[in-house]
Amino acid sequence: MTQDSRHRIQDSNPSDLLYQVALPIIPQVGGGTARTLVKYFGSAEEVFTALPEQLSAVPGIGKILLKNILEKKAAALREAEATILRAEAEQVQLLYFTNPAYPERLRNVPDAPLLLYYKGTADLNAQKVISIVGTRQCTEYGRVVTEQIVQSLVQHEALVVSGLAYGIDILAHRAALYAGLPTVGVMANSLETVYPTAHQRDAERMVQNGGILSEFPFGTKPDAPRFPSRNRIIAGMADCTIVVESTSKGGSLISADIAHSYDREVMAVPGPITSETSQGCNQLIKSLKAVPYTKPKDLEELLNWDKALAPFAAPKAARNLDLTGFPEDEQQVLRILHQAGPTHIDVLNRNTSLTMGQLSSVLFTLEMSGFIKAMPGKLYALL
Repeated sequence: MTQDSRHRIQDSNPSDLLYQVALPIIPQVGGGTARTLVKYFGSAEEVFTALPEQLSAVPGIGKILLKNILEKKAAALREAEATILRAEAEQVQLLYFTNPAYPERLRNVPDAPLLLYYKGTADLNAQKVISIVGTRQCTEYGRVVTEQIVQSLVQHEALVVSGLAYGIDILAHRAALYAGLPTVGVMANSLETVYPTAHQRDAERMVQNGGILSEFPFGTKPDAPRFPSRNRIIAGMADCTIVVESTSKGGSLISADIAHSYDREVMAVPGPITSETSQGCNQLIKSLKAVPYTKPKDLEELLNWDKALAPFAAPKAARNLDLTGFPEDEQQVLRILHQAGPTHIDVLNRNTSLTMGQLSSVLFTLEMSGFIKAMPGKLYALL
């Protein structure tokens, strides 16, 4: 690394960014492993300066991974330097998982990417985010339903997320652009190449009102194994994933399964039993992995958008809340519930300093102690 390029990087980026970008470039250092290393050593930079015996003491770091870190870190730093300079030139944001602009909903899932490449204008932490996915071989029924779903989101000013693929994905993006909603396409390759190329113009429009997003560094080509990886980002970014049409083995079912595993809401549009492109949706509903979507109110009731996800109102004149003796993490939750009334778990998560795991533990303790109650739709309220 030249002295001039190091100076340019440090002038325009956090000092640790070079190491943050380099860490996931090392072979076999995925998001989970990278976060484990950063948590163990305190920063990405400290991982690169750690001694071999220190690295080998980290849980889950075997001989092969240890060898990769020691032998590949210099090359990873060189590649990271080039990546940062290219990102600056091409106006690509590098969102490390501690960056405030990193999608908070995604940060809370166990296999979230360590680093995201993002180009666009949309707020990835919008108050309401919906993912819409489906088959590439969509029907006229799927097109009409997709456009109706997106149109119903206009009054909620929701962010629409999808995968920029043929079929339902691109229909959702185009419908959002037409309706004036921000829309983000999550890609299974790096940002400099739009795949499929037929959607290049759509992607350019999305950068102006939404964005394109990837976890893959520059030079990454679209490859079959990367699409399921892409799907976890689509599922993890949203409050709810809606499957419009899917065959019995459609790729969009992967997104639904992932969202279900994240304990996120999943909806599926029921279709004719004679239609191959509705078999996957009907099966999701039958297996109770998805709630049927038949009208906009179904989604609004599922997510409690009318009340639970509305901005906090000013504190109301109500009975005094005595928090004496409560731990600080429980006080945070109780204050919000006292001021806002029944509140969705995602809203609690975004308005406290707690991780989703910590929050779930606090909610369980307060519920078992008789201070709060769980309500349908992942709402919580004071007793």
